[in-house]
Amino acid sequence: MVEIGADGRTWLLSGPTSSYGLRLGDEDELLHLHWGPRIALPDTEALAAGPGPEYWAFEATLDGHEEYPVEGGPRFVRPALSVRTPERRGTEWRFEGYETAGGETEGGETAEGEAAEGAGGDELRLRFSDSGLGITLHYRMRAGTDVIERWVTLANEGPALEVLRADSATWTLPQRDGWRLSQLHGRWAAESRLVRSGLTYGEKIIGSRRGHTGHQHLPWVALDADGTATEELGEVYGCALAWSGTWRIAVAQLPDARVQITGGAGYDDSGLLRLQPGETFVTPVFAGLWSDGGFGGASRAWHAYQRAYVIPDAEQDRPVLYNSWEATEFDISEEQQRALARRAAEAGVELFVVDDGWFGARTSDRAGLGDWTVNRDRFPGGLKPLGDHVHGLGMQFGIWVEPEMVNPDSELYRAHPDWVQFQPGRKRTELRNQLVLNLAREDVQEYLWEQLDALLSSAPIDYVKWDFNRAFTDAGWPGEGYPQRLWVDHVHALYKLLDRLRAAHPGVAFESCSGGGGRIDLGIMARTDQVWTSDNTDPLDRLAIQHGFSQVHPARAMAAWVTDSPNAQLNGRVSSLRFRFVSAMAGVLGVGGDLTRWTEEELAEARTWVELYKEIRPVVQGGELHRLRAPEGGLSAVQYVRDGEVVVLAWLQAQHYGEPSLPVRLRGLDPSASYECLETGEVHRGAVLLHHGLRTGLRGDFDAAVIRLRRM
Repeated sequence: MVEIGADGRTWLLSGPTSSYGLRLGDEDELLHLHWGPRIALPDTEALAAGPGPEYWAFEATLDGHEEYPVEGGPRFVRPALSVRTPERRGTEWRFEGYETAGGETEGGETAEGEAAEGAGGDELRLRFSDSGLGITLHYRMRAGTDVIERWVTLANEGPALEVLRADSATWTLPQRDGWRLSQLHGRWAAESRLVRSGLTYGEKIIGSRRGHTGHQHLPWVALDADGTATEELGEVYGCALAWSGTWRIAVAQLPDARVQITGGAGYDDSGLLRLQPGETFVTPVFAGLWSDGGFGGASRAWHAYQRAYVIPDAEQDRPVLYNSWEATEFDISEEQQRALARRAAEAGVELFVVDDGWFGARTSDRAGLGDWTVNRDRFPGGLKPLGDHVHGLGMQFGIWVEPEMVNPDSELYRAHPDWVQFQPGRKRTELRNQLVLNLAREDVQEYLWEQLDALLSSAPIDYVKWDFNRAFTDAGWPGEGYPQRLWVDHVHALYKLLDRLRAAHPGVAFESCSGGGGRIDLGIMARTDQVWTSDNTDPLDRLAIQHGFSQVHPARAMAAWVTDSPNAQLNGRVSSLRFRFVSAMAGVLGVGGDLTRWTEEELAEARTWVELYKEIRPVVQGGELHRLRAPEGGLSAVQYVRDGEVVVLAWLQAQHYGEPSLPVRLRGLDPSASYECLETGEVHRGAVLLHHGLRTGLRGDFDAAVIRLRRM
């Protein structure tokens, strides 16, 4: 809901539990008023009528109070907008007007910044201009959520100019004694690890200058006042960026202790793009959320928002998959894949995926990328016979691709060496023996469309794992007058290609992968059905990775595999099949071990776990998540609740001194109701489970359990 003050210069957006208020001052300065619990329009007007920002010597009056600080004038905070013409730099805007839109038939911007019909929600658009540059600030609250989507449209009707920086939003927090910052950090095989620390004066900057979202940080932050929020109690402010390229989020505590969060595409201010007369640029969405339900309440609100408005077909459960990579790596053949498919079908798998090595001269990572035609030595009849065989076994069929990359040893590179990113006269970098295609080029876009469309039309393919295994290093575009734009245009081209393929092949699902969790954000999630969380499939390491991932993203999108023990890829750790399965059942279950080496007993046990997962899948993938105990050693547990069905997954890393594991206190239950345990038939009172907890019966090392409860 959008409400407007009587003078048309005060606005209030409200969701189910929160409100967001802003006010236009006498000098067309846009001031932030409120972000927090739901208030009424008279409350907002009272805030607007109150005393303005105080004057401090040597400080700017507007700093810390503006909704979207621009460069120029009496401002010293980080500008969200910085533009340059041959004559001047900075912005001196004037207000032109506002528009509101609402209802399910109103067009708008999706989480990735593209136009969409039937987007839903209520939108406020504030229009400003400066010397022919139109600046529109967009605010939208999706129906039924407290998530606010913000983005900016720049429309140039004046002379050409450089956009040095165009952030999507600046978020202003209320004054408190102090703030604690939560973020997700990591590296390859150790992504999405949660860290919390007190916020100090100055700026904390996270981001990626690698051309993709990156393993090092997910584009999300959360802040709670004085570090007092718990999993279920306290105010939490969170922000998440919908952008799959280079990005930056800056959290600043200003000299007067006010806190602002600014974020958007691009890592620095060296130049985002050149905007010619008549051209328009739309920033990605930077979404914000306030919750008074602690970190768990904030997570559940983020999850519900993504299932409703971001993830395609989120109401459909994702199938149990098998991926052949760890069993075969590059040494693959059709008969070998058929044998694995038969074993996977025996285990109850629903989707069989052929990973790397099926195309071109791809016998190692040194050749073949870019040549998306089937290797006929390995698959004499193409992929169709194998796909038909997999379908005949009752499973869907999927493949792996990495379309944005090329090996120098490939037919594509030999034909078009100018299609890659490179800088003339500079030493060329080849990470993983590959180069990055310049997707900003229209001829590259068209080539990939033709290759992938033909591929998906040539065989009964139901699923594509889309990988991205190399960061930008030599991001040059010879002959282009403003090569910086390839950083932005690459992402837009990726989105366009995925959108086009999904429209042409609506039955095909896509998974985002980037050496594991290197490209996870709201932008890519709007075009893929699930994401590969990490190349690390060790079940113990995965608990911490999945714990961090769940802070902002739902289990419905989180792919997790059961692989072999000992873990050959990373650490040689030995763990039970039970522990491995229950760890992976916290998201979208997959299997990635060498099934031809599994014993009949292991296959029979695996089928039991797969069948159990299929029973709990609607609750895990579509239910509300409660993190009961964090994976910090000892006992950890998560709980999912949906329509009276409850699933608890619990893991015990190690038992010490013979002490029994503690009971886990459940959440989200009706204290006046009774719940039957489907494993034991025992009946528990909701109030008892909430206060005294549920015993898991775990003991020893690397034990795990699945406990199902049903409201009676």
